Amino acid sequence: MSPFRLISLKPLAGALAFAAALAVLPVDGQAQDSAVQVMTDRAKVFRIDAPADTVIVGNPAIADVTMYDRQTVVVTGKLYGTTNLVILDAKGEPIIDEVITVSAPEADIVTVHRNTARTSYSCAPACEPVMRVGDTEASYELTNKQATARTQMSEQAAGVTQ
Repeated sequence: MSPFRLISLKPLAGALAFAAALAVLPVDGQAQDSAVQVMTDRAKVFRIDAPADTVIVGNPAIADVTMYDRQTVVVTGKLYGTTNLVILDAKGEPIIDEVITVSAPEADIVTVHRNTARTSYSCAPACEPVMRVGDTEASYELTNKQATARTQMSEQAAGVTQ
């Protein structure tokens, strides 16, 4: 049994296919690499068989890893790319040694190219601008400015203080 299991409420077939891709410890107990796919700005929850003591992320700019508890791992995709995740037990032995690949979600995304300028839209169901790494600076900054202003107005209306 793999020490790294996906917790999912998705259909059984999808969960079984993903869980099969997560086999990280062969019969002899040696750690091996297998890619875990995560999309930017999305989180995946995993359980490990032994309590974690140390968590190491090769490049925290690509993926963020949070321990919900000592056996529940939350991996959040931050930036496109590949990094690794190593989780050690209290004795310093590896529980997990995984490659994490972070990619952009492709479903419901429309990308508009004007010469070298790129702008992205999330079209689910109506198309709205979305910030994606690689978009033009003007498009990215305008969307960021508007999103920040909206968040601040919402927080102010809700009485949230900073």
